[in-house]
Amino acid sequence: QVQLVESGGGLVQAGGSLRVSCAASGGTFSSYVMGWFRQAPGKEREFVAAISQSGYNTRYADSVKGRFTISRDNAKNKVYLQMNRLKPEDTAVYYCASAPFIGLPTTTSQYDYWGQGTQVTVSS
Repeated sequence: QVQLVESGGGLVQAGGSLRVSCAASGGTFSSYVMGWFRQAPGKEREFVAAISQSGYNTRYADSVKGRFTISRDNAKNKVYLQMNRLKPEDTAVYYCASAPFIGLPTTTSQYDYWGQGTQVTVSS
């Protein structure tokens, strides 16, 4: 059983930056693909970014490509999402998730463990 806990959300002005973190416990962190998803009010949860077990490979949603960076520290069992040039439409609850796959899945059904989420609000 993997436990995931997100932190680092908050309120930021448009154009600003924020880094959210996810701490993992209860499993072999380095064996999991890690992903970030987000869910805005009234919308479905959507893929944001994913990173391979080694951290060498990453994948991003088109809406965040060039602005967001996913990274991981296997020694600390953590995954990060650095968000730059934030826009009001980035406002959502951000979730981290783990997947026991090779590859970089982008759908929620491919991830088996989820955190509780952290709120990110971008004001205009």
